[in-house]
Amino acid sequence: MKVTFLGTGTSQGVPVIACDCPVCSSLDYRDKRLRSSIHLEIGEKSLVVDTGPDFRQQMLREKVKTLDAIIFTHEHKDHTAGMDDIRSYNFLQKKDMPVYATHSVIQQLKREFAYVFEEVKYPGVPTVKIHEIGSDPFSVEGIRVIPIQVMHYRLPVLGFRFGDFTYITDAKYIEERELEKVKGSKILVLNALQLNHHISHFTLEEAIELVERIRPEMAYFTHISHKLGTHAEVEARLPSNIRLGYDGLKIII
Repeated sequence: MKVTFLGTGTSQGVPVIACDCPVCSSLDYRDKRLRSSIHLEIGEKSLVVDTGPDFRQQMLREKVKTLDAIIFTHEHKDHTAGMDDIRSYNFLQKKDMPVYATHSVIQQLKREFAYVFEEVKYPGVPTVKIHEIGSDPFSVEGIRVIPIQVMHYRLPVLGFRFGDFTYITDAKYIEERELEKVKGSKILVLNALQLNHHISHFTLEEAIELVERIRPEMAYFTHISHKLGTHAEVEARLPSNIRLGYDGLKIII
């Protein structure tokens, strides 16, 4: 399995518009963060978790030529806004794009992209095949996926486990029974928004504490805001088994 971090930023991305803080002014490429998403290559299959506003740019940067399915974590705009750009894959692959999402995400997609779901479609709009998912494991192109429910303030969000790899974003609280699904992961990706308390995201300290409980071989933090600090400064203080993710980072599991 090869995992590419398409984006590792929070909803505003980094740099933030009109901000001249040290992080937003940094020349380190690792401090340039598009909205959070990952691309997985598992065998011959190509999957994406979330299609944020930067989806087109991310696919071009990583030269992703084929895409077999999209899996959504939740319905917030920074995770869904780029779905329109899947039409390039529709044209190339000559088939509907399989989309895996919960009922609430599907309803949001139908509102945001109403033209995709019309009975009589305008020529050239994206075409999708919707698969509703819940708390039970499901299969995507023969790949077993285990959903992990986390809470993003009061909004349920799904993380996903693919074999020895677990991806969780937009979490503030995870019930013990859901944490059991994560245990044994070799690689854990977890959100770590900033240093100070936030109502709907783990802080850096909270994310580190959770990694210490789960004890994966390696953990990477994502969904990072400019309030966390520069990549170089923060990573220098992290335990040896924890690194900050950055856009374009690739890991092999």
